[in-house]
Amino acid sequence: MDWVLAALLGYLLGSIPFGLILAFAAGKGDVRSIGSGNIGATNVLRTGSKGLAAATLMLDLMKGFTAVWLAWRWFPEWAGMAALGAVLGHCFPVWLRFRGGKGVATTAGVCFGIGWVIGLVYAVVWLGLLAITRISSLAGMSAAVAAPVAAALMGLWELVPVLAAIAVIILALHRENIRRLAAGTEPKVGRR
Repeated sequence: MDWVLAALLGYLLGSIPFGLILAFAAGKGDVRSIGSGNIGATNVLRTGSKGLAAATLMLDLMKGFTAVWLAWRWFPEWAGMAALGAVLGHCFPVWLRFRGGKGVATTAGVCFGIGWVIGLVYAVVWLGLLAITRISSLAGMSAAVAAPVAAALMGLWELVPVLAAIAVIILALHRENIRRLAAGTEPKVGRR
């Protein structure tokens, strides 16, 4: 039962819709009615508030980290299930009819919870590509793919399946972005 409890812990923490809560609290309305319609930091940025987007990013990151951190203490053999649960909770929260965010910031938190080196690789790829390309989706997807590769190179084979599954989820949720990237029409951060 420990793996179920770890996954449930991760899911419940991951499903807290910080982007939606913060947007409502700041008087910006329902963030699901603009842009991509999801609850993540990139869409919150479309409200015009960089501070709100930054707060969403940090809180989404922290819920992923907290899920894994608590699982290491309570269910140490199943921290990977808490990681997967946190990302699934963010992407498919039951409270929002399973329509959440795309999981990039929550996965960053999960990676830092798993280990600082994997978290650092994720952050360097994510932020580095974002700075170079200004394309949020490309940076996030690349970071998600880099995490299981980093785990494999470090010999952390028990984490590779979980991180690979998370990468597949993130890629699947970005399928429209992938189409726009292929067509050369994917918008850049800071441009309409």
